[in-house]
Amino acid sequence: MKLSTPIFQLKRRAKLMVRNNAIPLHEALDQIACEEGFAAWSLLSAHVAAGSLSKDLFSRIVNGDMLLLAGRPGQGKTALAFELLRAAAEAGRQSILFTLEMTEQQVRKRTGQHAGAQREIEIVTSDEICADYMIRYLSPAKPGTFAVIDYLQLLDQQRHKPDLSQQVTVLAEFAKKTGVIFAFISQIDRSFDPQIKRFPDMRDIRLPNLLDLGLFTKACFLHNGEAQLHNVN
Repeated sequence: MKLSTPIFQLKRRAKLMVRNNAIPLHEALDQIACEEGFAAWSLLSAHVAAGSLSKDLFSRIVNGDMLLLAGRPGQGKTALAFELLRAAAEAGRQSILFTLEMTEQQVRKRTGQHAGAQREIEIVTSDEICADYMIRYLSPAKPGTFAVIDYLQLLDQQRHKPDLSQQVTVLAEFAKKTGVIFAFISQIDRSFDPQIKRFPDMRDIRLPNLLDLGLFTKACFLHNGEAQLHNVN
């Protein structure tokens, strides 16, 4: 979703609203964010930060990577995932979002993408999304195809699906064999305390079921508008 004007100009508008309308700054910022299509200023700023971060992160991703995008709610992990999908599409790669969290309409609203758009991000919203489903979908995919999974902890939520460890193992093997890149949006456990450490890390990934985190090759942790990228193995 493209802003109508650079973010610094939006901030100036907010300050003018504060002076002219005698309202708190946070209220003015949220109002401007709504005008730009975001529910709150925090989401707008996360979107802007993700756009800048995605260029650097995308340049570091290689074929066959298994990437974690992790953060607490509202820290921009989904926005970053969308920016990476857009970067992949603009680079001429097949770009797919597998989401168990959002409807296609919600995704299109957040990305500003219309059906039939050039370099379109493919949106898959089936309740049957799991490792086998994605591998079947991606079976003709070329190396460098970029797939985002929204989100990691939902993959085995339904009892008829294989456990999370089995699914991620299968996807890691598929990525290594084909060169497809998987990026997993991931939750962070509530126990993460930013007063103790600046960023969450692998120990803070919320894992209701057992999973070998060594299956991932890279992990990007987001907090408070900043990001930290790690090579896992």
